[in-house]
Amino acid sequence: MKQSKSVTTPATTALDTAGVAYTVHSYAHDARSTDYGLEAATLLGIDSAQMFKTLMVAADREFAVALVPVAALLDLKALGAVLGLKKLAMADPAAAQRRTGYVLGGISPLGQRNPSPVVIDASAMHWPEIFVSGGRRGISLQLPAQELARVTGARFAQIANFS
Repeated sequence: MKQSKSVTTPATTALDTAGVAYTVHSYAHDARSTDYGLEAATLLGIDSAQMFKTLMVAADREFAVALVPVAALLDLKALGAVLGLKKLAMADPAAAQRRTGYVLGGISPLGQRNPSPVVIDASAMHWPEIFVSGGRRGISLQLPAQELARVTGARFAQIANFS
């Protein structure tokens, strides 16, 4: 695990612009891995409940971002209730990449090309800091959830299913 601020992505630029203190963690991403968040938590040696995956969802032409721990599943009904949207589904991967400007496994809630409403699972409040994608595979950012919410305009709600 390497900690550095020498990495620049749209996500780190957004945090720098907002004056948020954060830590960049780099790790060697295995190109065969498709469970990006769990891979990051394992390689960084942190609890999978503290590593949050960025999930893009869609309802018709409306998009939203959900952040849930990598060990949990997203409760689409709960998220839809929070956002006032019906018939939410996971966004098409290609559409998510076009909308955010990031590749799968590197989609960050920060610095997206076309920002969407963000909801962070309330479990994030149990940690002094959480980890999210830094905008590139092999890069995670560590920061307080409240600061992430401030910069993204996110709200907190129970949207994760841990069963």
